[in-house]
Amino acid sequence: MKYSHMKFIVFIVLIMSSCSSPKDVVETKDIMLMNYESYPLLSEVLLKAEKEDKIIFIDMYADWCLPCKVMDEEVFNDKATADFMNTNFINYKVNGEKGEGPDLAVLYQVKGYPTHLFIDARGRVLERNLGGLGLVSFNVLAERVLTMHKAQ
Repeated sequence: MKYSHMKFIVFIVLIMSSCSSPKDVVETKDIMLMNYESYPLLSEVLLKAEKEDKIIFIDMYADWCLPCKVMDEEVFNDKATADFMNTNFINYKVNGEKGEGPDLAVLYQVKGYPTHLFIDARGRVLERNLGGLGLVSFNVLAERVLTMHKAQ
């Protein structure tokens, strides 16, 4: 009986230590290779997308989200990926828990983080992904969305 209690306590301690501050877990680079729009409102991003005839890529994240931080570090800071995204999309990073984020999370039915949305200039979802992706999987997704858009 004591042994099972001890295993339970060790398990809880491990879980608690893995839930520490995101800064303790993964520190993202200060300089991102992906260019994200700094507009405070999605409506401004939609206007820019319409003017440039581009798809909008929305990276919905939360400060506490470890997969979000891993993708920032390993996917969005990959030079080839960042160059492709910067050339072909309007990139918009939104904290789903701050500012306009909660409203956008409701509008786009965000169920968890990270959520990646590819939307057209009218705000319609072309593609959505819930959860972290590796470099290759993300690139395949982005290329598929771009190919579908060009075919229309």
